[in-house]
Amino acid sequence: MAATLDVGGITVDVVRKDIKNIHLSVHPPTGRVRIAAPQRMSLDTIRLFAISKLGWIRQHQRTLHEQDREAQREYLDRESHYVWGKRFLLKVVEVDAAPEVRVQHGTLVLRVRPGTDVPTREAVLAAWYRQQLKGEVSPLIEAWEPRLSVSVKGLFVQQMKTKWGSCNPAARTIRLNTELAKKPRECLEYIVVHEMAHLLEPTHGPRFVAIMDRVLPGWRETRELLNRLPASHQHWSY
Repeated sequence: MAATLDVGGITVDVVRKDIKNIHLSVHPPTGRVRIAAPQRMSLDTIRLFAISKLGWIRQHQRTLHEQDREAQREYLDRESHYVWGKRFLLKVVEVDAAPEVRVQHGTLVLRVRPGTDVPTREAVLAAWYRQQLKGEVSPLIEAWEPRLSVSVKGLFVQQMKTKWGSCNPAARTIRLNTELAKKPRECLEYIVVHEMAHLLEPTHGPRFVAIMDRVLPGWRETRELLNRLPASHQHWSY
């Protein structure tokens, strides 16, 4: 069952789920606010919770509104693309061979068949970013499992429209946004640790913050770096 609340002039979408704890999230690009609440929690209780978080909500909305956005990509020569936080100029090479992406001396070379359209060029590059991310994530998870005393049972890498990552504590799986392959590696590590910490604490409450402070003391600075970096152009939907 879904509902909508007006809290301090902010519209809050409420969705009830079969969960034990209440979850608050602010979604890009517009700062849409969503609360997932247990089935039996009253709207009055949810409203009081939202009121208590108004300062946090407004701060996150300001961050999203101030965040730069990349221009929509056309996948043409000399277009800027980012790999692990570094800027590369795209070079499109049309050749009658299987598609391929390579990094060569500050250039991101995209090899495609003659006449390949923009959606296909985009798909080829997206698959390459996914591959890059998978190659970096597995060693990170292996390194952090003993440090957090957790075990990740499944990893999923995909394009995500509203989150950098997510965690399913019951299934012990995490999902990561392929866009992270465009950001500095420390941002990827922060998101990986963040999602793995949710295996210990599903909420963002004091226990979660204490875990992050203990294992990754500079996580707040890295989070701010990630929030300052340009976000990708997306056709956002919810």
